[in-house]
Amino acid sequence: MNTSIRAAIRASGLALAGFGAMSFASGALACGGNVLPQSASWQSEQGSGSLFHQAGLIPVPLRSIVGMWSFRQTAGTQLVDFGYQQWHSDGTELMNSGGRAPATENFCMGTWKLTSPGHYHLNHLALSYDTSGALNAKVTIKEDVSLAATGMSYAGTFSIDVLNPTTDAVLQHVAGQVTAQRILPN
Repeated sequence: MNTSIRAAIRASGLALAGFGAMSFASGALACGGNVLPQSASWQSEQGSGSLFHQAGLIPVPLRSIVGMWSFRQTAGTQLVDFGYQQWHSDGTELMNSGGRAPATENFCMGTWKLTSPGHYHLNHLALSYDTSGALNAKVTIKEDVSLAATGMSYAGTFSIDVLNPTTDAVLQHVAGQVTAQRILPN
């Protein structure tokens, strides 16, 4: 093989290796910040003459409901509950209810799933106690929400079923609208 051809192959191989290392480094930086890498492509954009396109970065809030939220549940004009929710990447959720006293249990948990792009279903279970500490109800909260295009808010419907703790008979049913604003770490 001609020495000039070997030199050209080595140079292009080093350039590709260097470019790959830069691409990996930018992806590694993204893991520690508030952005996630998009996949890279070897396909050429029409007319650009380029064979490789660097992975872009998308802010995490735009991609998922995962995060911390300040929420409000209303039925008509009446405030039903408010507080904070954390939606976790493993499909679990935690709620701190501002409408309930801590002695009656104001923290509860749920599970959620993505039902279609930007749409989520939450199944949330809670236990309710009277002020003496006796269990007085089981509560099921369901939400079907849509993440706004900005990723900074969501809205949808909720229902709450309050159940007898021993027979699971429905004692009360409430339904309405839920809205939430993302809480950022600043």
